[in-house]
Amino acid sequence: MRDDDILIGSLLEESWLTLEQVAAACMVEPAWLLRHLEEGLFPHAERVAGTWHFSATTLSRARRMRQLERDFDAAPELAALVADLLEEMDALRARVGSGG
Repeated sequence: MRDDDILIGSLLEESWLTLEQVAAACMVEPAWLLRHLEEGLFPHAERVAGTWHFSATTLSRARRMRQLERDFDAAPELAALVADLLEEMDALRARVGSGG
């Protein structure tokens, strides 16, 4: 885990981000996020009063997906699947590390 990931996770644990903030953090256009939202690839994003809200978990997922798409020319659906698997591995590692 990188230092900036730890910082983002600490600062945003209780906060919500806007579409524009997540796009800027991922270095993508807001349209990239909207396309992925329309395809259902961000299951933890919430729409409240017509405005998208993103958690730190969703930001992390978006960054992973963008990196996979860029580095491996992966289709969005494949990037989402790999992100799902990586999230599951992180959760399992956390459980093993905490003795649970």
